[in-house]
Amino acid sequence: MFNRIKNLKIVRTLKEQISPKLRWLNFVNKTINKSSSDYISMISGVGELKSSADERKLEAMVRQQLKEEFPNIEKSKSYELLVDAVIHNYKKKQLQAMDEMEQI
Repeated sequence: MFNRIKNLKIVRTLKEQISPKLRWLNFVNKTINKSSSDYISMISGVGELKSSADERKLEAMVRQQLKEEFPNIEKSKSYELLVDAVIHNYKKKQLQAMDEMEQI
């Protein structure tokens, strides 16, 4: 019974005309954080961007270096701020070096 209704011409034309609009409304109504890794992997099919992986590796290296140079610093209240500041300075110097290379 349901198969006969599905094959009716009017049902097929309604499905063809309404389906794109419903998909668009469904997409618009979803509140997706477009900077999240879930969204990026859904759109691109890539699990993680190389830049994100490189940034996590850099952060791990900075944390390890700080722990080696300053024992028990991870217990400090300002440890996270220090890690962020070191990473920020590193990126800033890297961008300055890239700008100098472009000017040459």
